[in-house]
Amino acid sequence: IIIGKGPSARSIRLDLPKFTLIGATTRAGMLTSPLRDRFGVISKLDIYNEKELDLIVRRSSNILNIGIEEEASYEIAKRSRGTPRIANRILKRVRDFAQVKGDGVITKEIAQTSLEALGIDSIGLDEVDRNLLMSIIDKFAGGPVGLDTLAATIGEEAETIEDVYEPFLMQKGFINKTPRGRMATKLAYDHFGLKYE
Repeated sequence: IIIGKGPSARSIRLDLPKFTLIGATTRAGMLTSPLRDRFGVISKLDIYNEKELDLIVRRSSNILNIGIEEEASYEIAKRSRGTPRIANRILKRVRDFAQVKGDGVITKEIAQTSLEALGIDSIGLDEVDRNLLMSIIDKFAGGPVGLDTLAATIGEEAETIEDVYEPFLMQKGFINKTPRGRMATKLAYDHFGLKYE
């Protein structure tokens, strides 16, 4: 370890017991090569499929003592964007609805009603996702549109669009990134019941 700056800087050696360092990031490209290369094993995790998320939702409901029907847990799983953290967040919000609107047990009907009220559609798109896609389709004739222009149009930060919304929309095949900007795909038009031109 180097202590101090300039000519008065000195280095000291610390003896540490053997340890294992485990790191996780969604932005591996932001790590310097020397740091990234020091990890012995580098793995990439894919998004979870609906079956795996269904198991996670059921397990979480057991831990939280929430009664949930099988169809309801699957309904939550398929709208969770392939992410357990999102599935657990949605589960807690749906539980709130079940306690207020029902008897505390999450049924498929309660799940659908609450997810609708939360603005989460059948494949997990939320209000911002839909606004982003419809802006590209309506205001920019399907694109291409630059990131900064799109950000200004929907009132979001460009970094938020790039880091939070685009990855899921690209995985679902709803947008393409081109050198000229973002474009809505035929799948996006189909999702909204619009004619693709």
